[in-house]
Amino acid sequence: MTVAATDLSVPEILRSGRLVVLTGAGLSTDSGIPDYRGPGSQARQPMTYQEFVSGPAARQRYWARSHLGWSRMRRAVPNDGHLALAALAPELLITQNVDGLHEAAGSRRLVALHGRIAEVICLSCRRTSGRAALATRMVSANPGFAARHADAEVRPDGDVELDDTTDFVVPGCAACGGVLKPDVVFFGENVPAERVQRCYDAVDALTHDDSLLIVGSSLTVMSGFRFVRRAAKAGVPVVIANRGTTRGDDLATVKVDAGCSEFLRALVAARREVVGHPA
Repeated sequence: MTVAATDLSVPEILRSGRLVVLTGAGLSTDSGIPDYRGPGSQARQPMTYQEFVSGPAARQRYWARSHLGWSRMRRAVPNDGHLALAALAPELLITQNVDGLHEAAGSRRLVALHGRIAEVICLSCRRTSGRAALATRMVSANPGFAARHADAEVRPDGDVELDDTTDFVVPGCAACGGVLKPDVVFFGENVPAERVQRCYDAVDALTHDDSLLIVGSSLTVMSGFRFVRRAAKAGVPVVIANRGTTRGDDLATVKVDAGCSEFLRALVAARREVVGHPA
């Protein structure tokens, strides 16, 4: 069953029972971060892990774009959807987003499936550090670079559209001089097994009276879609709230074609109407 945005109402199966929630890039569009595959999104080819480690030129291209994009993404603030999910406090919040906005909104029982763009890891010594410190080093090593490319268009991964990257200086690890990479899962990498298992455990704990809720994800990549398949196979209700079609529509108990923030605000209100419900 599909519910159109014009007829927005919260499905009865979400009004009570426990929730596990999976979010995607569509949830952060109201914070000014573009999504990957929503209506009007352009086709794009993100850098793979294999390309990133292929040599200095690829890393120079990546870091030049990412440096400019992150300097803007870091200013994003949680929107009503993030705040609503913090209020709902599901059994587990699984996010495919790397922007850290769920954490900023106050969500605590959370798995950042693909990591966080605000953290950096050295591929040699495995030391992790904060992205802000690296950004300061990049500004010092590339004076005037940001000003010259101030009009570059921001992309969903926290980078920008930019071809002129040949003069960008990429600092190495402050501890060992090794290659630095954002501590996020690139295409071509696997999500750490312990993160996946924690998500599976949360989905497996749901019953027919509970729900797996997907918000703002097209479920195109397997890293999120596998939890939908797991829940559906076990007979757990699956509710998808997203603009446009998703890979999981055929498995959904209910599909709501609506904006993420408006739907989540309505969900908080509906669950508060249930006597004794904490949300």
